[in-house]
Amino acid sequence: MRNIVINGLKQTPLEQQGLEIVERKGLGHPDSICDAIMDRISVRLSKEYLEKFGMIMHHNADKSMLVAGEVETRFGGGIVKEPMLLILGDRATFEVEGVRVPVEEIAVQTAREWFKENLRFVDPEKHVRYQVELKPGSVELMDIFKRKGRVLGANDTSAAVGYAPMTKTETIVLEAERYMNSEDFKKEFPESGEDVKVMGLRRGNELRLTVSMAFVDQFVESERDYFKKKAEIHQEIENFVKEKAEFKRIVVKLNTLDVKGRGIGGVYLTVLGTSADSADSGQVGRGNRVNGVISLNRPLCSEAAAGKNPMSHVGKIYNLLTHRIANQIYEKVAGMEEVYIWLLSQIGKPIDQPAIAAAQVVMRKGNHIEDAKREIEEVINFELENIGRFCMDLAHGKIPIC
Repeated sequence: MRNIVINGLKQTPLEQQGLEIVERKGLGHPDSICDAIMDRISVRLSKEYLEKFGMIMHHNADKSMLVAGEVETRFGGGIVKEPMLLILGDRATFEVEGVRVPVEEIAVQTAREWFKENLRFVDPEKHVRYQVELKPGSVELMDIFKRKGRVLGANDTSAAVGYAPMTKTETIVLEAERYMNSEDFKKEFPESGEDVKVMGLRRGNELRLTVSMAFVDQFVESERDYFKKKAEIHQEIENFVKEKAEFKRIVVKLNTLDVKGRGIGGVYLTVLGTSADSADSGQVGRGNRVNGVISLNRPLCSEAAAGKNPMSHVGKIYNLLTHRIANQIYEKVAGMEEVYIWLLSQIGKPIDQPAIAAAQVVMRKGNHIEDAKREIEEVINFELENIGRFCMDLAHGKIPIC
């Protein structure tokens, strides 16, 4: 028996509320870089542990900072004066019964591969320095991985919340950034960097998107050329949003800090396509939530999911699982308007037995919570019963975290 609580929630669904604010930090944003790299390090460590020991050992590679470098931007192409510094930290298992795991080498190689695959103008050998601060974990937390049981005990007392469905605003903010960082978009507009941020504001049925996009200076010949290219990109973004989203009115703004007549000082140029080359540092946990957006109207989990181990750290597992359960309930149980799922762990207790699993649902007009409780409970029980499979999917990187 699990401690499952199901309640009706009497509130106006977010889609029907008058104000909504949603943010998405794109692929090349310094915070997104940290999240993506650290989670890939966790995936690579998990693979190494499975190959060497037949099980995933203790690690939490969830602390990272990307320290901005220094560049000199120029029309036609600038130079990198000082590389970025990527600090990779927290805890990992370095040795089991005399068998060594090359944790530092795995971390650095994984980071280099990510830069090479995702940021066109970043040379991971020349433009980034690496400082590995991964250390062995505490004896008690490491011992969790040696204890018997169908699933491991939680290595933290933590709570998470997920929801479904996403609103139109959340969806278009997510889709717009993904489009701007798509292969087709970069082919058509090579001057557009990977560092893209989209801020969406919905008031009633009117949507305003403010887009920040780093331009790559080698593709911009002059201030005049910058504003010409900016106008073309702005039009493309606007066309995409108006085609994909249905609102009474849509306004798109791009790089609103720009001022004509100020030369380099009045335009958003980078050398490497990310503000981390000189302007902005990044950190794990400051980026997108696990469903890809930062929705200010929604309850949020304070835990950073990226890089935490996928077998016992509920800061990762529950963070993602709450969204999965919410989506499953919304899709499978009739009469749902909105679904919110809360999971609370207790350190040491099996992760499939949370201290509480709570569902709060907004029912559609004419539907009643009492008629849906049994089906909701079945979904929650099924997902918790199969949490081991879910954890292995996390371990193999099959479920994106940002």
